[in-house]
Amino acid sequence: MLDDLNVFRISMGIGNKVWNIVCKWKYFERHTVGSQLIRAVDSIASNISEGYGRFSFKENKQFCYYSRGSLYETVVWLRKAKSRKLINEDEYKEIISDLKDLSIKLNNYIKSLGTRKE
Repeated sequence: MLDDLNVFRISMGIGNKVWNIVCKWKYFERHTVGSQLIRAVDSIASNISEGYGRFSFKENKQFCYYSRGSLYETVVWLRKAKSRKLINEDEYKEIISDLKDLSIKLNNYIKSLGTRKE
């Protein structure tokens, strides 16, 4: 099942962590930077799950590439949030560390899909 995938569980956890931070922001910040940040971070898990549900290694791999793109987009929105003083240094470092760990695991998952046959 999908919940057995470590990359999926980690991405869900990061998404929830970011959600809990953004929910505390003021209206303007939530609906500008926050909206984009949430969309990017939620796309990581969403694309992993969509690829997993395709039951095709080739399509699964393609959706994992989309997920990886969303991960890097999340990094950019986090940098913007930090530079605009919406998140503090500790929150930023923690989430970036989580994303680095996820990036390695996601790349390994993509590599494993490349070695499987349909």
